[in-house]
Amino acid sequence: MNPLRRDPIDMTENFFDILAARFPADADAPFIELESGRSYSYRDLLDISGRYARLLAGLGVVKGDRVAVQVEKSAEAVFLYLACLRAGAAYLPLNTAYTRAEVGYFLGDAEPRVFVCAPATAAALAGTAASAGVGTMLTLGAGGDGSLADRAAGLDPDFDSVPCASDDLAAILYTSGTTGRSKGAMMSHRNLSSNAATLHEYWGFRPGDVLLHALPIFHTHGLFVATNCVLMNGGAMLFLAKFDADAVFRLLPRATVMMGVPTFYTRLLADARLTREAAAHMRLFVSGSAPLLADTHREFEARTGHAILERYGMTETGMITSNPLDGERIPGTVGFPLPGVSLRVADGETGGPVPDGEVGVLEVKGPNVFSGYWRMPEKTAQEFRPGGWFITGDVGRIDGRGYVHIIGRAKDLVITGGFNVYPKEVETVIDAIDGVVESAVIGVPHPDFGEAVAAVVRRPDAGAGGTVLDEAAVIRACKEQLANFKVPKLVVFVDELPRNAMGKVQKALLREAHKGAFGG
Repeated sequence: MNPLRRDPIDMTENFFDILAARFPADADAPFIELESGRSYSYRDLLDISGRYARLLAGLGVVKGDRVAVQVEKSAEAVFLYLACLRAGAAYLPLNTAYTRAEVGYFLGDAEPRVFVCAPATAAALAGTAASAGVGTMLTLGAGGDGSLADRAAGLDPDFDSVPCASDDLAAILYTSGTTGRSKGAMMSHRNLSSNAATLHEYWGFRPGDVLLHALPIFHTHGLFVATNCVLMNGGAMLFLAKFDADAVFRLLPRATVMMGVPTFYTRLLADARLTREAAAHMRLFVSGSAPLLADTHREFEARTGHAILERYGMTETGMITSNPLDGERIPGTVGFPLPGVSLRVADGETGGPVPDGEVGVLEVKGPNVFSGYWRMPEKTAQEFRPGGWFITGDVGRIDGRGYVHIIGRAKDLVITGGFNVYPKEVETVIDAIDGVVESAVIGVPHPDFGEAVAAVVRRPDAGAGGTVLDEAAVIRACKEQLANFKVPKLVVFVDELPRNAMGKVQKALLREAHKGAFGG
């Protein structure tokens, strides 16, 4: 196989081969440039991912095996993702903020053949991996160090991709569950390839485009949207370990496209350096992973002359809708369904249609929609309507011009800084704390994160005795068991939680009562 061939896209291929067909004819063309100035070419991509794929195959990884990865953002981490595709393995990225307990759950549930972690966390996670029955544990550092790189060094980089059908498993992304148990969304080669091809065309990627990449790569946005679009374009990206305003302003003159979460844009707006001149070289700013406030959209356009392109998607579906590249990008909307993607507004109870323009639950189907939840056939069945319609759980409407408006979230999801937090998972931890009768976790407006996780906690009645709790104690207990983005930024104590006639906690009342906690 010639990895640089330029055949038409065939959705039955291994997704890596689809990408490789789009790589530049000159393999020495740049792919990734780091903050340090070190750069990697497409030749480096092919060689390093080929060696990593050969190592995985030598460790017994076969098509369908899972490879779990919890490492810092790096070029090598991208090459490992591509190596998994080439080897036919299912790539399973894990948030670097996950605690040992959380990682233990994912390893036990997914049963990966190989687990790759950062050198600094290897000692702490070795027992966790062993308890989960992981066959091989390797390390990979942000600088390309670690046992994975050491063992791959010197291996033959010429590796023929394992043949994969379009419906074969390419990745598993865990998303928090409303019951507290995280679910593994299974993404096929077709899911990834169809969405990447559509976004590449819809957003007008062209030769010479350079992406400013400041997103994490354990997340759909940073990996399957941003990185895959660059790979589909055979282009380059300026790779930041994390969002840093100084670095962004330094690199903007060399970039043409930037993808971010709303927090990125609010932080840029807070900086006097954001001007029309600073953004003059840019072609496109994209926002997603959380709702972009209409005021942020309008202020950014006034300051830079650029209307941010907001889109909408989910872990389970990739991207679903987008504001147009050419055409009006309306603040407060997420645009139109993408080509090849069908979207409808349905009655949340019956699944029947609602009148045009009315509010209902958004349902979607198309080649981008995942095949189901890992080892959860009952949950998968609950989330689909007949005909293959996936129930997003998001509440919205489609206006007379066809623009999609997201009104709310039927599942009480909190999106903070672009990360999803399901209240039940946090409530389970808080309710187990001595001195807590019950808790209700909500999202409240936050000027930087969009939403902040807040916990409303009921303590025993006065005089009932027991542990006296304060905010610091609740936060400390959460930090011991949860990733930092899930930890409440506000804890409020109450004597009673508001309930309706059926006894259900009225979270809407709580959100209203505390919406101004951070000045929102």
